[in-house]
Order: sequence, then structure tokens, then C-alpha cells
Amino acid sequence: MVELNLSHVEQSFLKQCRTKTISTRIPYITVDNFPKLGLFTALRFIEWVSDNPDGVVSLPTGKTPEYFIKWTKRIVDNWDDAEIKELRKKYGLQAKKRPAFGGLQFVQIDEFYPISSLQHNSFYHYVNEYYIKGFGLNPDNALLINSDTIPLPEGKHFSEVFPDSYVDLSLRYREAKTSFEQLQQKAVFAIDDWCTKYEKAIQEKGGIGFFLGGIGPDGHIAFNTRGSDHHSTTRLTATNFETQAVAAGDLGGIEISKNRLVITIGLHTITYNPEAAAIIFAAGEAKAPVVRDALEKEKSNIYPATVLHKLKNARFYLTTGAASMLEDSIEMYYKSGDWTHDKTERAVIDLCKKLDRYGHHIRLDDLKKDKYCSMIPGLDNNTVQSVIDSILAKMQKGMEDENKETYYHTGPHHDDIMLGILPHIHRLLRNESNHAFFSVLTSGFTAVTNQFLRDALEDTKRFLNNGLIQMVDYPDFFEIGYSLKWDKDVYHYLNKVASGEPSERRRGLAHRIIRAIVVIHRIKNKEELRNRIDDILAILRRSYDGEKNTPDIQTLKGMLREFEEELVWAHFGIQVKNVHHLRLGFYTGDVFTAQPEKDRDVKPILEKLKQINPSVVSLAFDPEGSGPDTHYKVLQAIADAVRLWSEETDLSHLRIWGYRNVWYKFHPAEANVVVPVSLNAMAVLEDSFTNCYLSQVDASFPSYQHDGKFSELTKNTWVDQLKTIQLLLGKNYFYQNASPRIRSTHGMLYFKEMNVDEFLDNARELEKSMEGVSL
Repeated sequence: MVELNLSHVEQSFLKQCRTKTISTRIPYITVDNFPKLGLFTALRFIEWVSDNPDGVVSLPTGKTPEYFIKWTKRIVDNWDDAEIKELRKKYGLQAKKRPAFGGLQFVQIDEFYPISSLQHNSFYHYVNEYYIKGFGLNPDNALLINSDTIPLPEGKHFSEVFPDSYVDLSLRYREAKTSFEQLQQKAVFAIDDWCTKYEKAIQEKGGIGFFLGGIGPDGHIAFNTRGSDHHSTTRLTATNFETQAVAAGDLGGIEISKNRLVITIGLHTITYNPEAAAIIFAAGEAKAPVVRDALEKEKSNIYPATVLHKLKNARFYLTTGAASMLEDSIEMYYKSGDWTHDKTERAVIDLCKKLDRYGHHIRLDDLKKDKYCSMIPGLDNNTVQSVIDSILAKMQKGMEDENKETYYHTGPHHDDIMLGILPHIHRLLRNESNHAFFSVLTSGFTAVTNQFLRDALEDTKRFLNNGLIQMVDYPDFFEIGYSLKWDKDVYHYLNKVASGEPSERRRGLAHRIIRAIVVIHRIKNKEELRNRIDDILAILRRSYDGEKNTPDIQTLKGMLREFEEELVWAHFGIQVKNVHHLRLGFYTGDVFTAQPEKDRDVKPILEKLKQINPSVVSLAFDPEGSGPDTHYKVLQAIADAVRLWSEETDLSHLRIWGYRNVWYKFHPAEANVVVPVSLNAMAVLEDSFTNCYLSQVDASFPSYQHDGKFSELTKNTWVDQLKTIQLLLGKNYFYQNASPRIRSTHGMLYFKEMNVDEFLDNARELEKSMEGVSL
């Protein structure tokens, strides 16, 4: 067991931690959810600063620090309030005096290169905004990475030396072939020298005393990606695909992040001070594999965070989901509480995977030899069959016919519903006694690149100038005509999908763009329309990639995504009036979006629930924030709406379907509905995604798991889920089955059906923590 040397705050959280045994190479402490993770981290930071008011700190950027930053400011700014005093007492923060941050010395962890320090998506801007200004640090005590001021040959700016923002690191090793390449080569060496001086400056401070960082999908800390030398120091370096995919949101697309280098402190930099408190925090099951590798594997360049094994004050702060693959967590799952059939399912299915053996080949002796299967009460020759039977029951539930149901399908973003549950929706809508309504709860404008909008507007301008947008010539178009026949736009577009006319599809998109511009800007005639298109194009040309757009351009991008969503569901005969675009106000495009509010965000959902009166509500079930932060904020808003509705209406009949997609996946034991997916269903997914989600086809903001469209990743997920079930049931169960539907199964979709009380129980603790009530 690892030796613990915990602070008072850490001891307090450990007492509340579900995991009581810590056998990893670095101590870790778990909390229930993402917001509470921020509270824990903030209290530990304040505790350390109280003991080290002149210490050297290095703090993270991105979305993960959201609640760390918010809680730190709230605690310090309201130090003497009764509520904060109670919180400090409860969690062991013994400092009596409000900590002062002015004496701290700050070290910036990393930065893209090149990037202007004036851009809001630069990390230089982030640390100045949230740490230097936000925490009141002294800028004179800060070591920052400002691309604009790193000296280059001949006093040139990086925009002169690297005009396309591309830095060719091969110039370190090869001969420069032109005079311009010679200049670039000298610049690369100048940056290398600057990095060496930055490293020296950190060491002269004694190294970093308090390091807080996230962990990337490849296990990186800072920008030390998989394979980084544990002796690495500050350097200019390239990244890998996983890191580029995560950075795409910051930089405006994978097209940019693939060609952008980074300056990062090294693994040796982080561990230079042997007394450093080095904390890695992570939330959600998506991080579970890299957390497991960092805490349980031997030290290796393949696992960058294993460098922290040598620091006695290194810690991992985790949500229960992020810790779920640790041996401690697995053991606790099986040993705590009553034994359930879910545990039996998980143990047997995992044994099939571990042995790579079909369920009917698992013998009683195999079960007895397995650490967790051996715990199954009444273990006998029928144990595996009991699991086979329960999985078949879940499959049967996924194939049941339903009649006269009203479905209200919700998604945080456009495409979430499709990627989460499309095959099941498609099959149930074949029964015309069923009715479906769809709501996308956020505008989704951040998923549309400036380049996509520019191209679409150029097309629109060309069609308009060539007289190919006839609707603008109708005498009442700019008064009322623009607001009519939105279903016609959808129908005509899909006709051109059917006839295979890409140019006509672009013209169809142009029709919707014009309607949107008229709505947003209250355009009165064709001249105004042309001028407004030119104005928007001019703004986009002046904008840098990843820049926050003006509200009108955000709305236009959002309306393009809304059109895409309407196109998808029109495949199944759903009219525009049944596809709702709620545009909840917490979604702003800022680094940190606001918390959902009752009047602004919950009330619109409640009104739809009352209006539709569904018998089934589907939603993205991501209570720990494994995917984008909008997922759990939307979950909170829906839970609040359902709770309010339940106070005035009997909802005993209401079923909640919690689905997951590319960000977060169910184990078969967690799901209670398993839906067979055919090649036909996969083709429907692929074709409708490709033809309808025009802004997503180039995969500018891909998942780190796949360099391509989300539809491709979803198919891969369904196929992998089938493999898990096939390993239990045997392949012959499928190809020899009497049912054509089973014989045609080539993927599996999992989801969890809940009643209202079960759903609200899952959401309640998250809601309390996000509101700061659970102190």
C-alpha cells in the first residue's frame, strides 16, 4: 500500500471517500462529481498557499479548472461569511487568515506556438484573465509564455517568420534550402534558446511548489504527450492526434491544431522540486483508462504521469467515474453493499473478455479461480446461463413493439440524439401510432467553423447574384414570406439528396441561410441582404480561428445547425414544428458557460414537457461530465424541469431513457435495454449524418478516439458493443437464430430506462454541488 502523507483538507475528503483502501503508486482521493472536484482542489490550493504565501505555483488552463477557479474565488472573497466558515471547518481548512495571493510566483505551463497573446484562445490570455487578474497575482512575479515577445532573428515577429503559422521542426536537423528557410531555422533555434532560459528561470525559483494539471486522453500532463522523456524540460514540440483533437475546440478546428506546435514545460520541470505538491485532477469514466495507467503501471515514457511516482506529495483527485478502472475501485464495487445481479453480469462478462472465451466455454472452475466471479453467491454451473438469460431479456426489451407512445427526445447538442439512440427511434417511428418530438437544448454554434460559414455565404452570394434564389423576388418575402414554408426548404434539400445533386443541396442550404439572415437582421430588401452578407464575410475574414463570434454570427451558425437537425428527422417524416430549438441561455461560447437558471433555462423545458405530455423522455445521461460540460448542465436543467413537473402532475407512467454516445459508454451490466443494430441501421446513420450535418462532415472538432466523423465512431462503438455480447452468447447465437432481426445484427446499442424517482436520484447530488448547496 502506498504511504500516505495527507494534508488536513485531503484527510477530510478521504474520510468521505468511498474508497478506503489505496494500493496505487500515487495516493488518490475520489469525490462524487465534477463540481465537487473543483471544491476539493480549491480548498487544497488555499491550504497550500496559506502555508506558502511566496511559493511557486503552476495552474492549468482549459475547461477542467472551471470549478477550481470559481470555488477559489468564492471562498477567498467570502472568507468571513458564515457559510464559508462552515465549509472551511467541515473540510479541514485550518487557516484562520484570508490568504493573500500577491506574493505567489506563477509559472505558465504551456502555450500554442505561434499564437498572438491578444487572442482570447491563447493560454497567455487565459492565465492573465483567470489567475493574474482573477486571483490577484502579481504579474511581476510571473513567468509567462508570450509568443509575441519571444525574440526572433532580425527582431522579426513570428507572423513575418512563420506567415502561415506553420513551424517546420525538421529544420533542427536538415539543411535549410532557401534564405527564408535559413531565417526560419535560426528562429527555431532562437525559440529553443528561449525555452532553455525559461527552464533555468523556473529552477532558479527552486522549481514548482504547487502544480495542478489535468490529464489528457493519451495520458499527457502539460503538453508532454505519450512517449515524452521523463527527463524532458521546457521545449518547443509537436503534439499527437489525441491532443490535437482536444485542442481543436480552442484553435477553431483540427485543421489548425494539427499544424500548430506547443511550448510546454517538461516532465522534469514538474518534478524538479522534490517537495512539490503535484496534483492531477480528472473527471468522468472517459479518463478512467489513463488514470489507471498513471497510477498502476510501472514508470514508463508511454505513461507520462508515471513520472509523478517519485514525488512524495503527488496526488490524483478524481471523480468516482475517473477512478472506476482502478483495482481498488473494482474491488470496492464488488465487496461493498449487497450482491446484485448487475455485479454477477459484470463479473462474468469481464471474465469472458479477460479469457477471450465464449460464455458457453466458461467452466465452473474458471469462475472459482477468478477474483470477482468467485464472490458470486450460490456460484454453480448455472451462473453463466443466468447472465446469458438476463442479457437476452435486455435484448428482448430492446426489440419490443410500442404503441400509442409520445416520445420527447432531447440532446445537449445537435447530433447527440442521433449518435445516442437513432436505430431505436427509427424502428419505433415505423409504427404510426407513435409520435415523436425532438429538442436540441443549446444553439451549438461553436461546432461551426468560420471557414464553413464563409464558404456557405460565398455560395449564397453566388446563387443570389445568378438569380437562383427565386423566393427573394416574391413581393411579400421580406415582410412575411421568409417565415413561411420552412418545411419546403427541408423537403427540397432532401429531394436533391435523393437525386444526387450536390450543387442543388448547396442551393438548398443557401435558401435557409437567407431566411436566417432576414430573421436575425430584419432585412427589408435584396440590396440590404447582399450588403449584410458582405458585412458578415468581412467580419469572418478579419476574425482569427477560434475567436468568439459576435452574437449575430453565433445565431446564424446556430440556425445552420438547427437546419441540419431538421433535415435528419425529416428522414422519418418529422416536421419542422416538431423539432424544437431551445437555445438555452447558459450556452454562450465563453470558456466557462454559466450555470443553468430556473427562468432562463429550466422553464423552456418545463413548458415543452407540459405541452407535449410525453410518455418517454430521452436524454444524454452523463452525470460526471465525461463529455462536453454542456452535457451535465443540460442534464441538470432537464432534471429540474422534470422535478417541477412532478410536483403538479402524476408522472408514475413516465419513462426516462438515458443514452450515451461517443463521449461516454455503458457497460452491459449498467444498461437495462440492449438494442440490436443492423447494417441497414448503420447505413441510415452514415447517410443521414453525411448528407445532413454538413458542418460536421469534415470532422473539424473530432473525438480524440477517431480521426473522422462522429458517425464512424458511433458505428465502431456499436460494433464493439456487439463483440462484448457475442463473447457471452456466442456468434452462432446470431447467425443461426430463428429471428431475422437477430441474424441481421451487426452492432448493439445500450441505454438505461429509469422511472422519474430513479432519474432524479441520479441528478440530485450533482445539482446540489453545482449550486454550492452541498457544503
